Amino acid sequence: MTPMIDVVFLLLIFFLWTSSFQVAEQMLPSGVAKETVAGGNTSEATEQADFENIIVRISWENAAPVWSINERDIRDWSEVTSTIAAVARVKSEVPVVVDPDPDVPLGHVIDVYDLSRQIGCEQVRFAANSEGDSQ
Repeated sequence: MTPMIDVVFLLLIFFLWTSSFQVAEQMLPSGVAKETVAGGNTSEATEQADFENIIVRISWENAAPVWSINERDIRDWSEVTSTIAAVARVKSEVPVVVDPDPDVPLGHVIDVYDLSRQIGCEQVRFAANSEGDSQ
């Protein structure tokens, strides 16, 4: 009887210990967008309540990052901040899709991700090229 109680006790400890990590996993966003949808002008998007994804493309030109939000080129970080904040004020459920070029340093990608989360965007995703793309 004593070994059976020991086994049950060990199983109880094991299940309690593993269930405590479930909350931490739910807080980490893990959605990866496989397809990006090109939207219109961001100023038009802020006027509408129903818009698709906010696509933030990051490219690397002349040793500096260049951002493009829904096909609109932006060269200043403060403008990136204000554009994403304007859309988040209207509708925070809109997914932000970060689509960096391969040569962009990871720090700039993380900056866009952190900015989106701090502003209040509920979904931040990363674009992924399909295996057939040559980009």
